[in-house]
Amino acid sequence: MNSEELLALLSAVGHAQRLRVIGELADGRLYVSELARRLGMSRPLLYMHLDRLEKAGLVVGRLELSEDGKALKYFELAPFELKLNVTTVLAALKEDATGATTADERPQGDA
Repeated sequence: MNSEELLALLSAVGHAQRLRVIGELADGRLYVSELARRLGMSRPLLYMHLDRLEKAGLVVGRLELSEDGKALKYFELAPFELKLNVTTVLAALKEDATGATTADERPQGDA
């Protein structure tokens, strides 16, 4: 994990509404309308929070068809463990340095 990925993860869990989403999904997957009702949140706002959680790798969304043919977007938690300490931060910074070195060593095309 590099520092950008670490910051995305911390930003995703650093919001009260997103923690509530994680809490609701802890008991199992839910479709968006049900999740919005449980949280008392509009679907557009919920989608914004779900997008942040999904980009951080904390939730997974899948589109499924119900028996009556309606498309339902289900979300569930992805397995994750959040451990933040000095070692985590140093590893992310080291990954940044390794990635930057690798990018610098790539051959450049003719300009």
